[in-house]
Amino acid sequence: MNYQTHIFPNGIRLIHQEAESPAAHFGVIINTGSRDEQESEQGLAHFIEHVIFKGTKKRKAYHILSRLEDVGGELNAYTTKEETALFATILPVDYGRAIELISDILINSVYPAKEIEREKEVIIEEINSYKDTPSELIYDEFEEMLYDGHPLARNILGTPEYVRSFNRDNICSFIDRNYNTDQIVICSVGKISFNKLIRLVSHYFGDIPENKRMFSREKFENYKPSERIVTRDTYQAHCILGNIAYDHSNPKRMALVLLNNILGGQSSNSRLNLSLRERNGMAYNVESSYSSYSDTGLFTIYFGTDKENIERALQITYRELDKLKNEKLGIQQLAKAKKQLIGQMAISQENLEDLLLALGKSFMLYNQVDTLEAIYEKIGKITSADLLDTANEIFDQSRLTTLIYK
Repeated sequence: MNYQTHIFPNGIRLIHQEAESPAAHFGVIINTGSRDEQESEQGLAHFIEHVIFKGTKKRKAYHILSRLEDVGGELNAYTTKEETALFATILPVDYGRAIELISDILINSVYPAKEIEREKEVIIEEINSYKDTPSELIYDEFEEMLYDGHPLARNILGTPEYVRSFNRDNICSFIDRNYNTDQIVICSVGKISFNKLIRLVSHYFGDIPENKRMFSREKFENYKPSERIVTRDTYQAHCILGNIAYDHSNPKRMALVLLNNILGGQSSNSRLNLSLRERNGMAYNVESSYSSYSDTGLFTIYFGTDKENIERALQITYRELDKLKNEKLGIQQLAKAKKQLIGQMAISQENLEDLLLALGKSFMLYNQVDTLEAIYEKIGKITSADLLDTANEIFDQSRLTTLIYK
């Protein structure tokens, strides 16, 4: 992983990895998301992600959409609780086109009133669609429970009431407050020299005035486990349980990444998939996940099952957690788990768009990117005792929050 970095005088950072590929990827990641909204702004970070494409000082919405698509490229964006990203996939010859377009969108968007009103209805339909998908909705309601009363509890999409209240002044106020130059990372993966990339980025982003962040996020504290059962008209019961976990900088984070992969990661031989699906036929979708934030983290287990099987499925899940809390992995088991995780990470590097976003996010958070070799070394140092300690800390049943739709 031979990446190169540069910091511009206004504080914006650039990271690039040259790659021999027929496609190139370019993006901007901003260290702001739904947790940075004020009480009256719920859903605004995501709303901006939509309306930022609806017109600039020199382009209509159609011309924004067509600028890259006319040459076979793609333009995309996403919003999370702590970050917002705009990114493009292009041919290497079109780097300048993509950089100019994304800078125009980010710097010169005008947020026309008609487009704002039209997009409100689009997002309200997105919210309604989400409500019709219990396997997705349950994650948001779970985080509302777990982070009760804290900005992290808020649904990224907001509510129809809040969305209908947004106007151009709200949008500009949020951007002025949160789109700070020292919190912006520009990332690139593709066939272009770093010197040329610096010149292009400097030309289009270098004149943005320095604007350092002057606030700190409200830290999440005082977690209280809870349980809730919600009656819903669904064919399946849906269950999610979990606990707060480690933040971005916690040295135990990699142990939990490995532990999560063993328990319910992407492979079909994860312990939860084997026990709930393969051996007992009780679930089609079952998974565990771990997400880290700047000051906390989230570990979850999700499964859907027949309503009559919910209690048994929970007991099987608790049994798998107890095994990881009480039984050390043997030498061969540990080596196999590490090799599986390392293999997954190596393969993920083949997706250059994912690599782009991973580079940008890592540079945004840590001001550096670990090489794969460094990550492998960290995984190699994890012991069975480390996993046992982590399991007892995160999988403690008395500390789990549970939400069930049935």
